[in-house]
Amino acid sequence: MSDLPALPVTFRPSRTRAVLLTAAVAIFATVSAVALLLDRLSTAERISFVFTAALLAGVVLMLARPKVVADESGVTVVNFASTRRLEWAEIVQVNLRVGDPWVFLDLSDGTSQPALGIQPGIAKEQAIAHARALRALVEARSGEPSA
Repeated sequence: MSDLPALPVTFRPSRTRAVLLTAAVAIFATVSAVALLLDRLSTAERISFVFTAALLAGVVLMLARPKVVADESGVTVVNFASTRRLEWAEIVQVNLRVGDPWVFLDLSDGTSQPALGIQPGIAKEQAIAHARALRALVEARSGEPSA
């Protein structure tokens, strides 16, 4: 099919990611600046502020982590705190129904795998296009033997 994306392809919520990356930098910079500008703080307290800023920024960066990577041998789903590798044949269906917060992959073992890398949040049209592209890839590749 000519409308299939070239592999490897990465699907991620780019607008949401941009907002989160900006927020992480802003949080770290603001809290660190406050720590350095307050004269009453001891060195240990300043270090504590900077450590807390780094911790908060790290949490926000984890929220920016989700993606779905499709390559010749299958799909890698990266969510907030987990990564799962799936062969093409394991994916039965790609679902993004109205009201769903992200794509769900129905698997051959009867379970469902959330794929947070495709989410309609602030870029609904992009998520729909990505879900359709992944669905087309699954349909085109699931019948092929895994490499």
